Amino acid sequence: MFLRTVFILLMLSGAQSLFSQTYIGQRETVNFDKKQYNAGTQNWKIKQDTQGRVYFANNEGVLVFDGAYWQLYPLPNKTIVRSIEFGKDKKLYAGGQDEMGYFSPGKNGQLAFTSLKSLLPKADQNFSDIWDIVTYGDDVFFRAHDKIFRYSNNKITIYNSSSWLFLGLYQDQLIAHDEQKGILVFKNGSWQPFIEKKLLPKGFYITNICRFGENSSLVTTAKNGVYILSGNQLKYFKLSGFDTDNQQAFSAAIAIGDNNYLISTYTNGIYQVDANGTVIEKISKKEGLQNTNVRCLFMDVNRNIWLGLDNGIDFIAFNNAVKHVNPLIFKDGSGFSIAKYNNDLYFSMSTGIFQLPIQDIGDLSYTKNDFKTLADGLSWHLSVVNDDLLAGRDDGLFRIFNGKLQPIYNATGFWLFESLLNKPGTNLIAAGNYFGVRLFERDASGFIDKGNIGKYYESARFLAIDGESNIWTSHPTRGVYKISTDNSQVKMYTAAQGLPSALNNFVFKIKNRVVVATEKGIYEYNSATDQFQPDETYKNIFGTRSLRYLKEDPSGNIWFVQEKSIGVVDYATSKPNIIYIPELTNKILSGFENVYPINDNNVFVGSENGYYHVNYAKYKQNIHPLSVFIRKVKAIAGTDSLLFGGYFGLVNEDNKQTSSTTQALSYLWNSLHFEYSSPIFEGQSNVSYSYYLDGFDKEWSAWSKKTEKDYTNLSAGTYTFKVKARNHQNNESPVSSYTFTINPPWYLSIWAFVAYVMAFAYLLYFVYRLQEKRHIRNQEKELLIQRQKNEEEQKQMAYLHQLELERSEKEVVKLKNEKLESEIEFKNSELASSAMSLVQKKEFILKVKDELQRINKSGKDVVEAVEIKKILRLLSEEKKVNEEWEQFSIHFNKVHADFLTVIKERYPSINQQELKLSAYLIMNLSSKEIAQLMAISVRGVEISRYRLRKKLQIPTEINLFEFLFDIQREIMK
Repeated sequence: MFLRTVFILLMLSGAQSLFSQTYIGQRETVNFDKKQYNAGTQNWKIKQDTQGRVYFANNEGVLVFDGAYWQLYPLPNKTIVRSIEFGKDKKLYAGGQDEMGYFSPGKNGQLAFTSLKSLLPKADQNFSDIWDIVTYGDDVFFRAHDKIFRYSNNKITIYNSSSWLFLGLYQDQLIAHDEQKGILVFKNGSWQPFIEKKLLPKGFYITNICRFGENSSLVTTAKNGVYILSGNQLKYFKLSGFDTDNQQAFSAAIAIGDNNYLISTYTNGIYQVDANGTVIEKISKKEGLQNTNVRCLFMDVNRNIWLGLDNGIDFIAFNNAVKHVNPLIFKDGSGFSIAKYNNDLYFSMSTGIFQLPIQDIGDLSYTKNDFKTLADGLSWHLSVVNDDLLAGRDDGLFRIFNGKLQPIYNATGFWLFESLLNKPGTNLIAAGNYFGVRLFERDASGFIDKGNIGKYYESARFLAIDGESNIWTSHPTRGVYKISTDNSQVKMYTAAQGLPSALNNFVFKIKNRVVVATEKGIYEYNSATDQFQPDETYKNIFGTRSLRYLKEDPSGNIWFVQEKSIGVVDYATSKPNIIYIPELTNKILSGFENVYPINDNNVFVGSENGYYHVNYAKYKQNIHPLSVFIRKVKAIAGTDSLLFGGYFGLVNEDNKQTSSTTQALSYLWNSLHFEYSSPIFEGQSNVSYSYYLDGFDKEWSAWSKKTEKDYTNLSAGTYTFKVKARNHQNNESPVSSYTFTINPPWYLSIWAFVAYVMAFAYLLYFVYRLQEKRHIRNQEKELLIQRQKNEEEQKQMAYLHQLELERSEKEVVKLKNEKLESEIEFKNSELASSAMSLVQKKEFILKVKDELQRINKSGKDVVEAVEIKKILRLLSEEKKVNEEWEQFSIHFNKVHADFLTVIKERYPSINQQELKLSAYLIMNLSSKEIAQLMAISVRGVEISRYRLRKKLQIPTEINLFEFLFDIQREIMK
């Protein structure tokens, strides 16, 4: 969609040529963004191990991809990893900010980081980023900005500089770029001059070195372009073509084949150049890259390209044999037919007819994108017939000559055409059209219309000529027809004539024989019986597959379409072999399938959008041996436990499991989860897996795309999980396996069985003792009876004794109750006495009052001393009265369980007069008696009762005495 939008805009601006693709074949580019691999944006270095896993130095750690899963391994200090390298010791060395060390598997096969920083002196442990790591012999070198560390025999040697700019290998020599001294070479344990700084261009900054031929290397720089280093001489390597800026920042270079190189940049993607510096191809965003800031390049074992980008990771199927051909000029049209004529390829499409000049190169997908439009409109077929290039279109039959269409017949649309070469003295062409088959004769003046042949008026989209010059055509819903060119007779063949049915029959000419592709395989015509029958030759190859299309290539191979898939019957060996091309599944033009094989390197297949180019010879070469490995094993319980992290031995080894790494699991961990993968990056969707748990499964599982398997509730025992992979060519990988043991539960362990034996022995002993005791009991039976009699007598005596005791206890209780009653009477008498004292107090107060009133009425101005003494005597008696009230309160509380104290605590606002009222009410005194005790009127008692109710917050419906009595009962409990 992006390309179509760009195309329209550029057509409007008149700048289409600036954005047209370089070659007609478009490689598959897979973009991985940070959301997919779940790590940092920038990727600085790329490596691959012997098992096929790919490792990336990423902003958040070391990122690993095995074709199905991504896994991130951060450094302990969580810093950016800018460089990684495999050492000769098979470990993966990594460098970050103020950190360097290596990753190697732990006991459970999971990668773990070991820091080498502790080997450094304290003063040298702050070194910022590690930009380069190089393995040189048995040693590993790390480059920081101002230090190079040499790790050898578990010791680190430090080489200081004000600025180290680069570290790498040149022709098996270790070189480094010192900003002050120039390029140095490592010899005899020290850095020696290689190219002096004065001989280098100003601002020279090496970013990468790769081999260039036998004795030279290609050097990329950040400011000065690209150079060739031979010996100790630098020579400028100018890039030409595609308006390449030679002063831009180049980031890396790799050799991809004989005299071909890829050079990456920080701003313009990557360039493919030859040994002369000619830019063959530029790959940037319009070719499928996520962005054009390429930080590193890597070619994997299958010769495909990985790009570490400033934001993401890209995979280019550089060695893929299948490419899409759909330039902008096609306008996403459907591809119906192709023909090669002279030095041009012609493409017949739903959007028109297009011409492409070609050169004599092995792989035509590298043909430059120089398409030219010959005609617009729906075009069905192209074919070279008797040295004429003919085109069947919706608006007629045409001859293409000198880049133009010359009409031959335009009364109807034409599907295809074949030459009737077996008619002596004639040069006839049979052309299938919308309403039958029309004959044309070719002479020196042109094409002569001979009219439709026979009474056949169906659409003739499928047509073949047999050795007798009979014309065979088929209709998808009617059947197969034979048209005789001798008498123009037409005969129809359906199920009654041996075909599986009248539906989906397609006639083709294969290996000089007319055959019919049906829903039940390939059928051939038997002229002796005038019937169709299964072709035994092809039955051994195809069986009863439902076929829709057949095409023979120049090598004798048969291309076929089975439903939505395309494959090839390869005759390169003594036994024909079927090879499917699943990359094209569901991409071919359904209903109008077409294959145009030029040679083994160039096969074009029509698709819904343009065509696909298949380099069949390369496709077969790319069928590499498969490998599969188990990447993770987890025990599943309440929480998962990692048993195996994917590595047997070291990182860069392809080892098998040993007996020492076979784990014995508790019975509680009898449910396991397995993950597995095959590192096939350009065709992971074509890989399927089959697994088998030895000790549990009875047979291998069916092939599937799943990359994980769970087993639950396994019994105790030893198991081996096995997995294998298969690709679309039916090639199977060796089996990868993981062995483990599940211990029996505690009740089935050896110690449990020992306990069971001991328990059984004890049971036997117990039975013996039981029998012995039974015998003793029988002997003691009489004694037991006698004992029982004695016990009965003792019980009788005990009963009588108990009665006596109960009688005594009742007497004691009675005495205690009488004592308590007497004490209560005594207390009550004391209370009564106290109450009387209170009455006397009130009478005393009245006496004092009367005496004071008498003195007042006497009218004397001076009170005599005798009168004063009399009043003082009365007040002394009042003190005794107060003491009597206090004595009353103490006695009252004792009798009534601190009633007054509890009332005062619960209702702190109650005064002494109200406490007295509460006490008198509990004593069940009448209002009159209370009035006398409190020296107030009966009316005053009622008012005091009302005030007490308010302070106690008693509702009107509840009696005051009952409320106080309930409190007393609560306290008494």
